[in-house]
Amino acid sequence: MIFGKQFGGKITKGLIERYSQSPNWRDGCFQNYEKATLSADLSKMPGVIYKQLSNRSARQPASPLPVAKLEKEDFMGTSDRIRMVWYGHSALLLNVNGMIILIDPMLGPNTTPIAPIPTRRFSENTLDLIDEFPEIDIVLLSHDHYDHLDYASVMKLQPKVKQWWVALGVKRHLESWGFHPEKVVEFDWWDQKEVSGMDITFTPTRHFSGRGLTDRYKSLWGGWVINSGTEKIWFSGDGGFGSHFEEIGKRLGPFDFGMMECGQYNVDWHDIHLFPEESVKAATLGGVREVMPVHWAGFSLSYQHTWKEPADQFVAACIKAELSYALPQLGEIFEVNKSPNKRWWDDFN
Repeated sequence: MIFGKQFGGKITKGLIERYSQSPNWRDGCFQNYEKATLSADLSKMPGVIYKQLSNRSARQPASPLPVAKLEKEDFMGTSDRIRMVWYGHSALLLNVNGMIILIDPMLGPNTTPIAPIPTRRFSENTLDLIDEFPEIDIVLLSHDHYDHLDYASVMKLQPKVKQWWVALGVKRHLESWGFHPEKVVEFDWWDQKEVSGMDITFTPTRHFSGRGLTDRYKSLWGGWVINSGTEKIWFSGDGGFGSHFEEIGKRLGPFDFGMMECGQYNVDWHDIHLFPEESVKAATLGGVREVMPVHWAGFSLSYQHTWKEPADQFVAACIKAELSYALPQLGEIFEVNKSPNKRWWDDFN
């Protein structure tokens, strides 16, 4: 029964009629500003799948990566500084003006729940972290891929979340899982909403969506900008390099801090994920003053790189670009300009 629920909500004529009102819906689906394709054609897909399933042990840590327990006294309370905690991959917990925000809370153990072979998380028992979380004011969901929207995680989170702000089209999944529709707000690109003295904007990326064979490009994808009034931070979201990075900077920047996608890249899908040097270039174009790499240290979703390579190359690119960078450990509380930059992954094989 759970297997079937993983796919989420089905597309209906009524939903398509509503989605088609978006300026980003054309020819029966949502579209990127710039075309994004997979380099590997169908004839090469068996080889790609073989590579993806081969030598997986060499692409993950030799032992589980530890995650620090949330120190609530240090994390909670109102401050003019945004407090952040990263849990690996793209899962982030934020305290913004006393509002608790959770981004892409994929805390489950497996990012391929519909595949015959699981893709295991580098850390253990991460769903248990939710038990220690405070009440969540807003969960932000960037898109509906399994490594960002995890059924097990959101079902466990549901009782302690006040609102879900999601990419246009993702609401149908949450509704199919029993979530109250009034608690779910959908965002198109550039939509902005004000709450408790801060502005939150959904920004474009160059990516795609879908949880099955029939719903690809039937929901939107993107990133998030949070302006607290004293600090501005940008969660880039998944997506390949494009002109939208500079546009985001011009419209909403500059940014005090950027959480930039960096990991799971591959020449076979270059258009939909950033390579490390592109991640740093995107941050620079967007006007980010301090950056951290996300979308790594959680899972191995690309056969092209080791689990450490995204961070190694990201740091090298930051040094070359003379850009400040942050390297928090999993579960560590940090702030803008008070962020650790120790290469903690060097302590693990």
